[in-house]
Amino acid sequence: MKAEDFRQDFPIFKGNDYIYFDNAATSQRPQAVIDAVADFYQKSNANPLRGLYDWSVDATERYEHARSTVAKFIGAKESCEIVFTRNTTESMNLIAYSYGLKNVGKDDEIVISVMEHHSNILPWQMVCRQTGAKLVWLEPDEEGVITEDEYKSKITDKAKIVSIGHVSNVLGVTNPVKEIAAYAHDKGAVVVVDGAQSVPHMKVDVNEIGADFLAFSGHKLMAPMGIGVLYGKKDLLEAMDPFLTGGEMIEYVTRDSATWAELPHKFEAGTVNAADAVGLEAAINYIESVGFDFIKEQEHKLTRLLMDGMSELSYIKVYGSKDPNKHCGIVTFTMDGVHPHDISSVLNEDHVCVRAGHHCAQPLMQFLKVGSTARASLYFYNTEEEVKRFLEVLKGVRKVMGYGD
Repeated sequence: MKAEDFRQDFPIFKGNDYIYFDNAATSQRPQAVIDAVADFYQKSNANPLRGLYDWSVDATERYEHARSTVAKFIGAKESCEIVFTRNTTESMNLIAYSYGLKNVGKDDEIVISVMEHHSNILPWQMVCRQTGAKLVWLEPDEEGVITEDEYKSKITDKAKIVSIGHVSNVLGVTNPVKEIAAYAHDKGAVVVVDGAQSVPHMKVDVNEIGADFLAFSGHKLMAPMGIGVLYGKKDLLEAMDPFLTGGEMIEYVTRDSATWAELPHKFEAGTVNAADAVGLEAAINYIESVGFDFIKEQEHKLTRLLMDGMSELSYIKVYGSKDPNKHCGIVTFTMDGVHPHDISSVLNEDHVCVRAGHHCAQPLMQFLKVGSTARASLYFYNTEEEVKRFLEVLKGVRKVMGYGD
């Protein structure tokens, strides 16, 4: 199979000439996912978990089957270890509020990296403010790598939580989460992994990497927006109080008290997003039909072509490793004399979509000593022809901005 063959499965690519290089922000949806969501609403549209009639029972079965599919996809031991949320951000906040506030105290430490998305920074800042704990920052080397010396010098016996992004949404580097987790566990810390940028691009097994918690968003792996996942080890989840309270997450309520439903339902208050959970299952099935071997091979090929082309432009600076194979399809760059927002706007005139700004990673921008950057992020359905056209359009940006040829 070739990328062109898979592109036929995506309605958004039909009948236009847009180049979509913003896959780190969100991916496109294949028809199979769109159909799965529509089928739920056309055949099983009822409130899951609450009704004893056929439609509600069917909705419940579809919802729980989706949970089982997610569990298998990331190697969870039990389906109850999968909590459906809206996105990675909500998953991270759930961990911070329900686990962090209860298990972190004054003078304890929470260790994160300077490369983290704000979703893996702000919740821990909140925990530190409320508990008196200290936030400790891991910093990468010039290639974007967190070295063994760095994490061993920063993760001490005071560390209660180590929360690390598996793949940087700016540099594309894959962090050594397995090694970091093993060392953190030796120090008695719990390990949280932000898998938003890794789960869509590589096989992630929570047990293999040593994650106590893993969070990711469905919309980055071709599922609908509004469905996310929190994986947590069963014993940790059972000891945690709910993040949100209200309908469906209770076992019994009196005028004065309440008891919570069993896992994972005590964390899923209110009417659940069953249709998009079904869409997530369809996306997982689709991604497995494509295969991570193909995804990796295609992304490496395209990233190399893109970076080789950029290396011929003296006014372009690429951030992160010089090795295209270490970018996970993410190429972040600046152009001499041209603001990243202008880069994006000029490219858009030629129907080329890239991201520009701080990418919700301002501490990393400060570390890199740059205010903002442009980012081209690839996925398996992108093609060599698109990369070549992108490079040609990129060459013309400075001319549009008045720099001549």
